[in-house]
Amino acid sequence: MEIYFKDDNLTIRTLTYSDAEEITQEECAQGWNASIDKYCNRLKDMEDGKAVALAAVYQGKAAGYINVYFNSQWGAFANQGLCEIVDFGVLEKYRRLGIGSRLMDTAEQIAKQYSDRVYLGVGLHSGYGSAQRMYVKRGYIPDGSGVWYGESVCEQNANCVNDDDLVLYFYKKF
Repeated sequence: MEIYFKDDNLTIRTLTYSDAEEITQEECAQGWNASIDKYCNRLKDMEDGKAVALAAVYQGKAAGYINVYFNSQWGAFANQGLCEIVDFGVLEKYRRLGIGSRLMDTAEQIAKQYSDRVYLGVGLHSGYGSAQRMYVKRGYIPDGSGVWYGESVCEQNANCVNDDDLVLYFYKKF
């Protein structure tokens, strides 16, 4: 297990299976439709050298997560040698403690080792409002490809559903 950041209250380190179990339980308690499968997939991708999966541990409890994929194969910059930040979250009871900012700092530091830019997709519904604002404050800008639904651009005048698959891609130059 690699540690990327540590202070008196917070540790950012590689994700473990026990973190995945704890986060999944907490997400379910928050009323989210959570499954440990996504975390198991992230752990497998890390084991295969495709990504780094990180956990934020606050005062001994798993509080958040973020993943950095090297040469991501999804979205607006797929297969262009850029890192993508994927699946970032902080459990509700740990928000407003700086955990999300520290996770993003760490993810960006990792991405800088691989390319001069990093990208991410952010959902468009109101549940992503705080993330949208945070990305802009951190210097991310829209990539210009428009709104995506799933793995493709949502064409002008197309019908779509405002769910977690409706995203706008942003990037940041280092």
